[in-house]
Amino acid sequence: VLHGCCFTKFALIVFTLACLCVPCYGNRKFIEIDTSSNDVQKGKGKPVFHEQWITQKLDHFNGADSRVWNQKFLVTETHYRAGGPVFLMIGGEGPINAGWMAMNPGSAWLTYAKKFGALCLMVEHRFYGDSRPTVDLSTENLRFLSSQQALADLAHFLTVITKERGLTNSKWVAFGGSYPGALAAWSRLKYPHLIHAAVASSAPLHATVNFSEYLEVVWRALAAENPECPLLVKKAFDTLQERIKDPNNYDNITKDFNLCSKLQIQSEKDRAYILDALADNIMNTVQYNNDNREFEHVLDTNCTIKTVCGVMSDASLGDPYYRFAAFVRLRTITHLLKPCVKDLTYNANLQDLRNTSYSGPHGGGGRQWTYQTCTEFGYFQTTDSPNQPFGGFGLQYHVEQCQDIFNISAKTLYAGIDQTNENYGSYNIRATRIVFPNGSIDPWHALGITSSISDDLPAIFIKGTAHCANMYPARAEDLPQLTLAREHVFQLLQKWLKEK
Repeated sequence: VLHGCCFTKFALIVFTLACLCVPCYGNRKFIEIDTSSNDVQKGKGKPVFHEQWITQKLDHFNGADSRVWNQKFLVTETHYRAGGPVFLMIGGEGPINAGWMAMNPGSAWLTYAKKFGALCLMVEHRFYGDSRPTVDLSTENLRFLSSQQALADLAHFLTVITKERGLTNSKWVAFGGSYPGALAAWSRLKYPHLIHAAVASSAPLHATVNFSEYLEVVWRALAAENPECPLLVKKAFDTLQERIKDPNNYDNITKDFNLCSKLQIQSEKDRAYILDALADNIMNTVQYNNDNREFEHVLDTNCTIKTVCGVMSDASLGDPYYRFAAFVRLRTITHLLKPCVKDLTYNANLQDLRNTSYSGPHGGGGRQWTYQTCTEFGYFQTTDSPNQPFGGFGLQYHVEQCQDIFNISAKTLYAGIDQTNENYGSYNIRATRIVFPNGSIDPWHALGITSSISDDLPAIFIKGTAHCANMYPARAEDLPQLTLAREHVFQLLQKWLKEK
């Protein structure tokens, strides 16, 4: 399961960043704005944003291929002043979310835009949302889905918009969170003549097949709330792993966790799948702990690490196993407003992920993001480390998914991850005017830049905050260090926009 900016789980077989949807992905519902309200802000009659399209090449790296497609983007001139900079919010592994163009409440980049008089654009990533380069999501077509093609899309987008809008003298600043945060950094690295500066929030710059550090951070985040908390979670999960070995326990497990149908385990992958699914309740809670995501219409924003540890410490609920089951039920029913825990088998989910239709169960992003993890990034959140609370979904389980879904071998997978680090530099990125905000509670910070490389490649490590926290709208209860981090980004932009 991959947790994304907006990474995160599109399917229990997928691995979360993600990040956004734009710009930080997670288990969320996307804001649906009626087209009649896209252009007019209620009560003001003033344009907020417009939906537009641009023609892109299918393959930027093959001059003999003339095929093209239409890419979706949003634009707002609400804060623009002639001669001001251009702010570009980069889309990631899902549809772009129009909520990031709304000023009430205003996300951080729009707050900066108001101060600098910036033109704001948000562009959707190829193969996600409505930006569909091919007729379907066949593995043959997905060979045109890569970060390199996406960066080339951005380069062409900037070139065309600059010409069409007469922005030759305007400086472009790229913004993104999670995977799009990495794209923001890489756009500055690869196209410095187009991108003047970048804000790369919670950006996983290092590609790795075995991302065992993810769950190590989860352990430390729980321990920071209560030193006993991760120990109790581990006891609970150890008990679950033992009970799930015996089919005679399936009825009780089904009842304990309020599964939608009777637990069926017919293979080791089925066992790993359900363990991964149940662990995700805590993984996802930690990743987005206290993030101000209400404006995205996310349902479980008030489910936090404090909630986890509160339930796990409640002896009245029984031993740790029953406390963990109680937390899963609480999060599912009270916070996610679902009647029960979905418990598809590995093979059922596999068939969903093999569906090549954009309208399929994972056509909104799950199949596409899984492909990118199998060809470029890895990011598999395994239980291979001894310093974490879970078990049962190790590296082999994740690697075999790439073979099962796309017929991508382990050799090809490892080669793709090596190529990504070779291409972008991993932790050793060498560029200028990129800032890397990360939160100490966010498991993705383990793959990011948390110490400044140079004055022009500063890191902002925000203690006590989670995934992409600096990107969300400010609020009175924000930690002082989060407020300071947003101000630090503003000061850097102020400095960099004065530079030629």
